[in-house]
Amino acid sequence: MVVLAALTACAGPYQHYEGTGLHDATAAEVAGSWENVEGTRVVLRKDGSALLEKLDGQDFDFEDGWRLSGTGTWQLTDDEGGQVVRLSLAARTRVESRSPATATDTSTPEPPSTYAWSFYVDRDQHDELKLFFFYGDSDRGNTYVMTRETGS
Repeated sequence: MVVLAALTACAGPYQHYEGTGLHDATAAEVAGSWENVEGTRVVLRKDGSALLEKLDGQDFDFEDGWRLSGTGTWQLTDDEGGQVVRLSLAARTRVESRSPATATDTSTPEPPSTYAWSFYVDRDQHDELKLFFFYGDSDRGNTYVMTRETGS
């Protein structure tokens, strides 16, 4: 009983996250330009190709501080728990760092040349789509939210 309590105490809010329950978004609705407050921009084209600018790592990779830019592919999947945008970076064109300290820290792992993200698909209070993933320490439940780019 004590072991079970100790194990569940370490389970953060997203370790057992099963999805948003959303099943009605279409690929045409998801396609377009997305942004977040940190200057990230992702363009999901209708043909399944993608353009990424300054996209941070997911989960604990976020803590490495790198931000990737490049091209790749995306697809909208529908799992039991809800829809997910699977985004893959195929060709990295630029690497940036969120902070100068990360850029000069020699213990920081080399940023990946390819990478894959899974964005949960949800709707906000105005029924507009938003995309998000979790990052950092699982006990905190931090979300990295992408919203439709202003003017698109």
